[in-house]
Amino acid sequence: MDSLFDRLKHPNPNLRDRAMLEIVETRDETTIPRLMSILDEDDTTYRRAAVKTIGAIGMDTIPYLIDILATSQNVTVRGSAVKAIAQVIVNYPEEPLSPAGLACLKTSMSDENPVVNIAAVMALGQLGTPAFEMLVEALQTTDNIALQVTLVNTLASIGDIRAEPILQAAIQDANLDEYVRESAVSALPRLEQTIKYKQMQAARGN
Repeated sequence: MDSLFDRLKHPNPNLRDRAMLEIVETRDETTIPRLMSILDEDDTTYRRAAVKTIGAIGMDTIPYLIDILATSQNVTVRGSAVKAIAQVIVNYPEEPLSPAGLACLKTSMSDENPVVNIAAVMALGQLGTPAFEMLVEALQTTDNIALQVTLVNTLASIGDIRAEPILQAAIQDANLDEYVRESAVSALPRLEQTIKYKQMQAARGN
């Protein structure tokens, strides 16, 4: 196991990916805590490989990630933990994220650091429709311009038809920053394209 973890630092991405898969296949009770301990590593390659490995393991990692997000004062650790949750969501789309996991991402959207709050929005975007109302609530309550722009674009990317009136309202809201309103204008065509694509995919499935 030590040699496998060492290979997560290797400059060759193929060797890192192979090591990641072997860690997932041979994991024991020490594997997840050990991966969590890497989230504060200065070595970016090693840290990102750990995030990817956590995502490959799946839902068993979520309680550990929630604990880290609730207790860590290190913004790099919190950002990596949110990105790891996103990886879990991407790798296991058929498995619902726990209510505690959802609540954790909601809280993370209010984190003072953009590394964390924007990553949380992106993670909820990967979750899609189940996170729709949470994303809308964040858009309507935050005064963080960068976060508002990310929320607008994420709502468009989900492809939920309910996003159209939300984006239209943002465009008409004189209290919003002009950049946010412009982002909502450009997001509308992307929303329409995403909705059409999803409808086509559903028709093919039928």
